[in-house]
Amino acid sequence: MEGVSEAHLVGMMAGLAMSGKIPYMNTIASFITRRPFEQILLDAGLHEARIRLVGSGGGVVYAPLGPTHLAMDDIAILRTIPGMTIVAPSDAEEMKRLMPQTVDWPGPLYIRLAKGGDAVVSRPEKEFKIGKAIDLKNGKDALLVSTGITTQIALKAAEMLAADGADAGVLHFHTLKPFDAEALVRAAKGVRSVVAVEEHTIVGGLGSATAEVLAEAAWDRSARFKRIGFPDVFPHTYGSQADLMARYGITAEGVVAAVREHLGIKDAGRK
Repeated sequence: MEGVSEAHLVGMMAGLAMSGKIPYMNTIASFITRRPFEQILLDAGLHEARIRLVGSGGGVVYAPLGPTHLAMDDIAILRTIPGMTIVAPSDAEEMKRLMPQTVDWPGPLYIRLAKGGDAVVSRPEKEFKIGKAIDLKNGKDALLVSTGITTQIALKAAEMLAADGADAGVLHFHTLKPFDAEALVRAAKGVRSVVAVEEHTIVGGLGSATAEVLAEAAWDRSARFKRIGFPDVFPHTYGSQADLMARYGITAEGVVAAVREHLGIKDAGRK
């Protein structure tokens, strides 16, 4: 308990890690990533220190408190650090499967938490392993790429698209770094639409990671791709998490609209 002193705390954690400890720190996601960035980079990243940063309220959970508390860029910030691992569980049950693996995992690790109480959409029979995406649903027409709570959005969108006769797969990236490029390329093979949906800015997050992999892969260039997330703006709107996400189209309906455009579906039930 070090109070509002995140930079100091991360430095102290790095020292503890270099002494053989595995320290965990939990605070609001916007404060655990922006304020102590230099310490995370140099004290932990440079020395491959095994610190565990737990960011509560990732994305726009704290929307009622305004722009200063929005963690829309946390993934992008930490992706730039060599050796940093970034994990965003989809629900509480997936978090339970993650935590034992964090003890022996090498180097610094960031865990992005939601608000709690979110719908459980993960499946225990699907193996959870840091660094490996989970194929929740296969699809031949479209691929929906998700992370964190947007996995529930992707699954709902896949159900809605089925009513149009469109078969959409869902690939859940609980781990943003290291990114499972092999799973993405395999799942995207043969589909005509790939849509990445995230509760994060479209700059530097899941959508960027997806685009980077597909751009360098032997992927069908005739297929369409879209990132759904927050645009490159400061949202100056107060409200709930759901309000802000809906304002920017980070919804099942937004995903469905993108896929329909890609596949040429004009009316429900018709291709």
